[in-house]
Amino acid sequence: MFAPGAGRPLGITAGFLVLGAVLAALRVLPPSFAFLALYFMALGFWAFFAWFFRDPERPVGEGIVSPADGRVRAITVEGDRTRISVFMNVTDVHVNRMPLDGTFSQIGTAGSGYRPAYQPDADHNVARTYDLDTAYGPVRVVQVTGILARRLVSFVGVGDRRRRGDRFGMIVLGSRVDLVLPNRQLAPVVREGDRVQAGRTTVAQERA
Repeated sequence: MFAPGAGRPLGITAGFLVLGAVLAALRVLPPSFAFLALYFMALGFWAFFAWFFRDPERPVGEGIVSPADGRVRAITVEGDRTRISVFMNVTDVHVNRMPLDGTFSQIGTAGSGYRPAYQPDADHNVARTYDLDTAYGPVRVVQVTGILARRLVSFVGVGDRRRRGDRFGMIVLGSRVDLVLPNRQLAPVVREGDRVQAGRTTVAQERA
């Protein structure tokens, strides 16, 4: 299964591959080293896009689940909220999923610059913030751009309601996703450095 938006890059590269094969078969472009090099380069691009836009089905985890695939970069307490930051490598699945059931009350984009997402000053990068109304109160999910990841994609709008594990967006070419939770009701169950999967790995649970 491919993520929304995969059709264009996959279709364009597939079109070049089919056209090249037809031209070679008709001897319009006789096979040569240059032709074969370009053809296999196009094939490589298609394989990369197919792999990059993959969106596998997976079972939904319990409690509060990670909104992104990757590695837990930091867990910080900010007053009455806890921020769990997940860094997404270019090799990770890039589709982001709902950490819990909620309704999107506000979606906004702010910030400036595209610093490496793993550095502290990346907090000021261009980012898209999703505010959720949930059973635990306000919850926030933030897609943060990086030095290469500059395209933030949303699959939802204000007023939409989604369930835990549903897809709500993606970031193209890595970067990071932050989950901001009320710490009076919810407690993290992961540690810095842990590997997590979007929609599957439990990152926080209700306090006893």
